Amino acid sequence: MLKPVKIRDGKPAPQIEQCPFCKAPHQYLYYNDGKKRSQLLCKVCSSTFKTDNRYKRAAKAKYYCPHCQGALFRWKTRLDVIIHKCSNDNCPHRLNALKQLNPAEQTLRQTQSSQFKLCYIYREYLFQAQDLVVASPLKPTVDIRKIYNSSNVLGLILSFLVSFAMSARKTAYIMRVVFNVNVSYQTVLNYAEAAAYHCHQFNMRFKGPIDNESAGDETYIKIAGETAYVFLFTSSKKHSITSYHVANNRETLPAIIAMNEAIRTADPDQKLTLITDANPSYTAGVMFLNEQRDKEHQITLKQVVGLQNLDEISAEFRPFKQLIERINRTFKFHVRASAGFKATNGAVSLTVLIVTHYNFLRPHMSLNYKVPIELPELQAISTLQGRWAKIISMAA
Repeated sequence: MLKPVKIRDGKPAPQIEQCPFCKAPHQYLYYNDGKKRSQLLCKVCSSTFKTDNRYKRAAKAKYYCPHCQGALFRWKTRLDVIIHKCSNDNCPHRLNALKQLNPAEQTLRQTQSSQFKLCYIYREYLFQAQDLVVASPLKPTVDIRKIYNSSNVLGLILSFLVSFAMSARKTAYIMRVVFNVNVSYQTVLNYAEAAAYHCHQFNMRFKGPIDNESAGDETYIKIAGETAYVFLFTSSKKHSITSYHVANNRETLPAIIAMNEAIRTADPDQKLTLITDANPSYTAGVMFLNEQRDKEHQITLKQVVGLQNLDEISAEFRPFKQLIERINRTFKFHVRASAGFKATNGAVSLTVLIVTHYNFLRPHMSLNYKVPIELPELQAISTLQGRWAKIISMAA
């Protein structure tokens, strides 16, 4: 019995591939041209063939160009995406892109044509449901329900650390010299991580409905000296943070995770519009999400480009972009005292607590000094530490 190919470099043939001659599945195929990875060899019949067929018949094409209705050919295949490209030189999309090139770009194109993406490109992402999970705090070693200190002390610690944006060391110092409560800064961090674990579920459960328009953006933080990104989305009228996600890059997958969570509680018949900057990850992300939805409930993406209103969309949706930028500044104010994070879990935990504070505890002037998400259980409590303690009791 012929055994499947044993891959030594960890780069097997894509699962969608099969031998065109003997129909052998991808387990019996391997790359035959080294790093170029454009030719496959079949172990069964010893035939070689290209990984993509540019001249595939239109009748068998999976996708078609929306501009010229021509068949798209499979251009590149990666682990998480298959890129399809329009090969029609007279496609309106390509002709319009050519017209927008300035003289210097036209001259450069004569010698470096690969630097210009003029043809229509469609990305077929291969993400599964288990990949679209929002970053959440790890289960803590400290049981928040069995800590030595009282719930009022816990509420005070979260008030100073999160609501007043103080560092863990300064919070421990205040608790010691003002309230005569002897806690170390490490205890403060442990309490924060334990509280964040429960507050994350609290945020998800009480997020509530969203508005038709939501604005999103990403801002950067430092984790172990490396740049990481926090994706945030906000509802345009309620001003609540509807989605948050921490990632080590700002590519398509984190953008999809953030957008998917932002629309999770939307009404099925709601017409949704997402407003972002010109990051191409959002464009690809909306394309992926729309594949999962029917044609009558497609998500509309509006991208605000640059700092000046050089197009109609930027002029119309600039106020939404300014809204999420203000939230970014508020977020950066609350994380500045941390001076970076040693581990991802610390960054995720503080992000969760900041969102809890922003949505349920922080009054907003634009909402007549009300909080974005009002809960009856918190309205009768006058002190900030009391409301923190109530949230923890409801969440845990």
